[in-house]
Amino acid sequence: MGWLVSLGLAWVLSLSVVCSVSGIGANWGTQDTHPLPPVTVVRMLRDNGFRKVKLFDADYGALRALGRTPDIEVMVGIPNDMLASFASSVKAAERWVSKNVSTHISSFNTNIRYVAVGNEPFLQTYNGSFLTTTYPALQNVQSALRKANLHNQVKVTVPLNADVYESTSSLPSGGDFRADIHDYMIQIVKFLSDSGGSFTVNIYPFISLYTDANFPVEYAFFDGNASPIVDGSATYYNMFDANYDTLVWALQKNGFGNLPIIVGEIGWPTDGDRNANLVYAQRFNQGFMSHISGGKGTPMRPGPIDVYLFSLIDEDAKSIEPGNFERHWGIFNFDGRPKYMFNLGTTNSNGLIPAQGVRYLKQKWCVLKMSANLTADLVAPSVSYACSRADCTSLGYGTSCGNLDTAGNISYAFNSYYQINNQLDDACKFSGLGTVTTTNPSVGSCKFIIMIEQYYGSAGRLRGYLGNVFGLSLGLIVLFLMIL
Repeated sequence: MGWLVSLGLAWVLSLSVVCSVSGIGANWGTQDTHPLPPVTVVRMLRDNGFRKVKLFDADYGALRALGRTPDIEVMVGIPNDMLASFASSVKAAERWVSKNVSTHISSFNTNIRYVAVGNEPFLQTYNGSFLTTTYPALQNVQSALRKANLHNQVKVTVPLNADVYESTSSLPSGGDFRADIHDYMIQIVKFLSDSGGSFTVNIYPFISLYTDANFPVEYAFFDGNASPIVDGSATYYNMFDANYDTLVWALQKNGFGNLPIIVGEIGWPTDGDRNANLVYAQRFNQGFMSHISGGKGTPMRPGPIDVYLFSLIDEDAKSIEPGNFERHWGIFNFDGRPKYMFNLGTTNSNGLIPAQGVRYLKQKWCVLKMSANLTADLVAPSVSYACSRADCTSLGYGTSCGNLDTAGNISYAFNSYYQINNQLDDACKFSGLGTVTTTNPSVGSCKFIIMIEQYYGSAGRLRGYLGNVFGLSLGLIVLFLMIL
């Protein structure tokens, strides 16, 4: 099916979403070089009918702005690098709760309902780094909430990746927690059950497709085109239902079949990989919303599903260690513009409502000089420098800018660095290779951005992007593509 046909079909499907979907949440990440002002984001949440939001840390500006809209419930996160401190000191947990929960509830009326202790701390790629600290940190945060007399209002949870459970039979009914972390999981699950909490899980069909070349593509979506999997009396037509019910079976086998489940993250990226594109993202997200809109649930757990979409806005400073797609999960671009037609079923609008009052830098771009010698010795280090300190994840095979020629790749890298550095004159030098133009160099699906004005109002936010080894590696990849 062609892209235009797919987009048209997805738009038609979006109109069929019943507005019975309520309480839909969004993940609001803040790893961006130029964040939108928190009040702008909160208005965007409200305008689009989001009733819940999940933060990955206790961002002061975000929490305070959310206090102006107390009908939005908040899950505030504690990063993994703080778990050891909280595990070893209940006083540290008490200080954090006092500063980041109690104060915002009492002084700013922020509707905090959950504290997320860690973020996927048992992820296999962490090699057990947080196995011994997660549970005691969870205990101490709960103790701190109890001391603050907030334990009935604010519940604790631990967002976990779906790799904490597996199936011994390749069917949902074979689900159980991974053998190597089984005891740790039972500790946490029992604690959540005893404290009235919920099990929070992040489910990503895209990652399965990204990591497994043999994964059946249609099984990631909700169109019913995949060959179904039959498990006893249950039939599964998509990966989400099967994965979710594998968790339900794992909980049930260990005596916690009634523990509430929150889907903490689910979504589809739009760039940075051949399977990360607007068509697939729209198809997945709209299909998912249509799938859950009637409150049918899954074969093992009928009823409404509590979910937070991942994510609200693109983050151009996220680590790309997992893949270049990491910076492109948003249903909105970095500037709050919707990426595609997407009906959440939460408002009278058929699509997403953009951020209001966004201010941009001047309409000018940095590109490679037409007279530049592409084989000059300074070209390679200049591109590598730009990509290591900006965002070149839209370059490469199968990406939105994958069809650029050599000069286009270089110009894209230069402009990304120029925009992230607020269009400073010195940010378009590149040893005399760069030049500023007022002619938009965008080509087809490849958009050369104009950055939004810098926001400085929130303590702890990024003020600029420091280069890292992954950005440097990406620059080298771009150089490789340039000489092909």
